[in-house]
Order: sequence, then structure tokens, then C-alpha cells
Amino acid sequence: MATQAATPAPHGAPTATHAGTAVPEHAPVFPPFDAQHFSSQLVWLALVFGALYYLMSRIALPRVAGILEARESKIASDLASAEAARKDADSAREAHDKMIAEAKARSQATAQEAHQKVAAESDAKRKALTGELDAKLAAAEKQISEMRARAMANVDDVARDAASAIVERLTGRAPSAEAVAAAVSAVKNA
Repeated sequence: MATQAATPAPHGAPTATHAGTAVPEHAPVFPPFDAQHFSSQLVWLALVFGALYYLMSRIALPRVAGILEARESKIASDLASAEAARKDADSAREAHDKMIAEAKARSQATAQEAHQKVAAESDAKRKALTGELDAKLAAAEKQISEMRARAMANVDDVARDAASAIVERLTGRAPSAEAVAAAVSAVKNA
């Protein structure tokens, strides 16, 4: 088989290949990449970009800016109300602490007053009881001294009677009362 030499053909014209079939020289180019259409594409790009820029700047972006401003003002008002609530809570806490301190002071004063009152009553009762006991002790000491004096007087009588009975039993005769009294006095003073 004989092959023919390929000759350049005009753009898009079929060329001869093996066996005499015609094949186009190049496949068609994708239109956006075709250099012939660049100028019109650039014009449409500029028009579409301008229209989108205009729509975004006049419609979408003001809405977004409004939403952001509303959000910022809401956050600012929330922060302001939170700060006010914190200040209210701080003042309430301070008032509560002050009230507790005053209540503690009052309770301590009441407890101190009650303690002093009880101590005064106890001291008065103790003094009254001490006075009463001192009076009873003095009366008891007086009674004891009187009983001692009577007992001592009786001891002398008992001692004289016992001495007289002993002497009489030993000697068989009763001694004189003056001799027995003198003997008991001598033994008592010795």
C-alpha cells in the first residue's frame, strides 16, 4: 500500500491519511478558551461584575451591616444590663453583709446583756446566800459556845460527883464538897 504525503490544509479542512479517509486537522476548541471570544467575554465580565457589585453594595451588604449593627447593639445592651445586674447584686450583697453584721452585733449585745443580767442575779443570790449562811454560822457558833459553856459547867459538876463517888468508895467516907471542888479545879487548870 502506498501512503500519500500529508499536505497542510487550511484550518478545519480535512486532511488525507491512510487509506484515503478524511480526518479534521484539529478538534474544535472550547469556546471560552477560544481567543476570538476574549474581548466579548471581558466586556460581559465587567458588566456582570459591575451589576453584582451594585446589587451587593445596595442590597445585600446594607442588610448584613444592619444585622451586624443590631447584633452589636444587642450585645452592648446585654452587657450593660449584665453590668447593671452585677452592680445590683453587689449592692444587695453589701446590704446583706451589713444586715448580717448588724444582726450579729445585736445578738452579741443581747447575749452580753443577758450574761451580765444572769451574773448580777447570780451575784445577788450568792451574796444573799452568803449573808444568810454567815448569819446561820454565827448563830451556830453562838449556840456551840453556849453548849460548850453549859457542858463545861456540867463537866465540873460531873467531875466533882465522880471524884466524890470514887473517894467515898475507896476510903469509905464522903469527902467535903470544897475539897472535891479544889481538887477538880487543880486538875482542870494543870
